[in-house]
Amino acid sequence: MTETAAVDTIAEALALIDRGLGDMQHRELVSTDEVSDLLLDVRLLLAAQHGDDEALESALTPN
Repeated sequence: MTETAAVDTIAEALALIDRGLGDMQHRELVSTDEVSDLLLDVRLLLAAQHGDDEALESALTPN
């Protein structure tokens, strides 16, 4: 992975986190499903960029 791709992926993950936090910031209750979805989105983004097929497959497999 090139350094530029890594920086782009990190920036994309941070933007995803910022959007999620912005959506949840003014709410008193947030479901665990919503938090799990946000974390899974970030994990999938980072795993896909890293080329970690095993991590990507495990992330997509329901528990």
